[in-house]
Amino acid sequence: MYPSARAFACNSQLTETQSETNAVEFTTLTCIPGNLIYNDVRIQLLDLPGIIEGAAHGRGRGREVIAVAKSADMILMVLDAGQEAGNRHREILENELETVGLRLNRQPPDIYFRKKNGGGITFNSTLRLTKTVYKILHEYKLHNCEVLFREDCSTDDLIDVIEGNRKYVKCLYVYNKIDVVSIEDVDRLARMPNSTVIACEHGDRPALNFDTLLAKMWDYMGLTRVYTKRRGEVRRGSP
Repeated sequence: MYPSARAFACNSQLTETQSETNAVEFTTLTCIPGNLIYNDVRIQLLDLPGIIEGAAHGRGRGREVIAVAKSADMILMVLDAGQEAGNRHREILENELETVGLRLNRQPPDIYFRKKNGGGITFNSTLRLTKTVYKILHEYKLHNCEVLFREDCSTDDLIDVIEGNRKYVKCLYVYNKIDVVSIEDVDRLARMPNSTVIACEHGDRPALNFDTLLAKMWDYMGLTRVYTKRRGEVRRGSP
């Protein structure tokens, strides 16, 4: 999240965790865990300190924060709907996460890559990328390997496959403080891809749209419910 987006208030609202709340930026200085039960499943939320520009290079303890984010099953990126620079903040956060190998809302490229002990480079593709692929492989000192493109991919996709340390994770953009913006802005933000809008409880103002947030979180996590049976028990129909 970006400082001033009040992610700590969102975490407290969802998990009833007693996070420190304040009207200033950088209220959250450490990772604050919280748990919630949804659809009979216990879900752990980690409220992380705000990420600023340069975090991927260590600014503002950014590497520590991002290291925790890389271990998550999904990311809730909490943004301030009331700030004109909201889209700029979103772009900064995406760039910082991209720098450390997190790919948001993307599927891994369908490229088969395998190193070999000999035999040179075997390259198969219906695309005109041969010279570019050979150049990239030589830059990585890969002279014996097998590469198969099963779809139209960019050079960055190939580099991601060669590096092998990228993580592809779902990200839900959560725009907070919708109670202080116009209904037109709320509608515009709610229609953006991978986005939802909320307002945390504050004073006499009620919380807004948390049911939708929870439902989208559940969909984005893609959990599969498994029903087991005891050994020797006859298989029954669907529960």
